[in-house]
Amino acid sequence: MPSFKSDDVAIHFVDEGPRDGEPVLLVHGFASSIRFNWTDPGWIETLTEAGYRTIAFDHRGHGSSDKPKDEAAYTPHKMAADAFRLLDHLDIPAASFFGYSMGARVSAFAALDRPDRVTRLVLGGLGYGLIEGVGDWDPIARALRAPSLDEVSDPRGQMFRAFADRTKSDREALAACIAHSRDEITEAEARSILTPTLIGVGSRDDIAGSPDRLAEIMPNARALTIANRDHMLAVGDKTFKTAVLGFLAS
Repeated sequence: MPSFKSDDVAIHFVDEGPRDGEPVLLVHGFASSIRFNWTDPGWIETLTEAGYRTIAFDHRGHGSSDKPKDEAAYTPHKMAADAFRLLDHLDIPAASFFGYSMGARVSAFAALDRPDRVTRLVLGGLGYGLIEGVGDWDPIARALRAPSLDEVSDPRGQMFRAFADRTKSDREALAACIAHSRDEITEAEARSILTPTLIGVGSRDDIAGSPDRLAEIMPNARALTIANRDHMLAVGDKTFKTAVLGFLAS
């Protein structure tokens, strides 16, 4: 599988679909990877069949990419820089960014940092939590560092520890990632994002925050509530796929 160096960190990526298709960059969530966020739920197949050049990468600390243990390596700005360096590596001047959960946060920072390079923005699994935060993540860091899942009592910690175990992730790198990857933006910064944006959140998602409240702030955004889906299941929902394809084609 191809990789490139971003700030001395090897980043693994895939580049699928027609080379003359409109590029869509997929930015996965915390503790996930290309496979679990985009391949298995069918997104890469869906987008390439629709004619899009579909690019996805494993965040630093995730999947097949390098896994630094220094907390300072994981900020949304640095992770957004990885995305832009990948576009540079592929000679792509701009792309639609589609991020899920932590990837949505990174994509929002990308739109703030380089709006000229983000043509459209899909924020999945993250609503007003982009601004007000998504809760206390210290229990998740402790859960990731616990000797076993049996010793984790916090419900959210249990969920992410079980997911990390299932994906065979580097738990120490993930614990380092939590420190800064959840940095928030201000309401004023959200208002300054003029990029056309679709915000999709499951109706049973207790992490993301309100998609409608965030859409009210962002000048060119609209909200989508994904019925009967929680944070983990909304990503692969068929209605979400239909809405994203319609948004990208609009």
